[in-house]
Amino acid sequence: MTDDDAVETFYTDERWQNWLDRLEEEELDPENEDSARLLLNLQDDAAIAVVKVLAALDEERIDEERAVEEIRDIREIVLAEVAFDDEDKLMLIDGVQTSLVPVFYAAEEYVVGGVVEGDVTEFVHAAADAEAEEDLDAALGYVVQAGTRVIDGEPLDIELVDELEYGLVSEWVNGLDSLQSAIEDPEVVEEDD
Repeated sequence: MTDDDAVETFYTDERWQNWLDRLEEEELDPENEDSARLLLNLQDDAAIAVVKVLAALDEERIDEERAVEEIRDIREIVLAEVAFDDEDKLMLIDGVQTSLVPVFYAAEEYVVGGVVEGDVTEFVHAAADAEAEEDLDAALGYVVQAGTRVIDGEPLDIELVDELEYGLVSEWVNGLDSLQSAIEDPEVVEEDD
């Protein structure tokens, strides 16, 4: 790529802010299908941006260093503290942010270290065991390893979540499901659906 080429943009503060503005305007009820869809679209949109970075790397439009930089930029935008007055909405957005944490780290690990040997299901079970022992760093590590497998095309059975205690690992696996969906169908989620 020459310096004259347009620099590809993968995600922007404005894009994230548009989603937040929309969430602030909406009456959010996680039991309501439209609210749940909006939150899932927000999550999927960020995962799609990460997948587009990986695709650009794969197609040699960007190098590894730029890919890592782009993934970190998306992570910084999405994981920045949100200033909402509504505590319930803050909790829902926090859930989305939590779900996306392993998406960013798995993508970064994939770029820097490649695919980890192992099985997605085994990594998820190991993560759940680590969470039960309150070793959250290890739990996240296992989910990130599972994420590199998902990026490489190994299917993640989302029904695994049903077997897990509700907690960080179940939220993180939910994020990997968004990653998997983004890989299977990397179409941009329209902000004004």
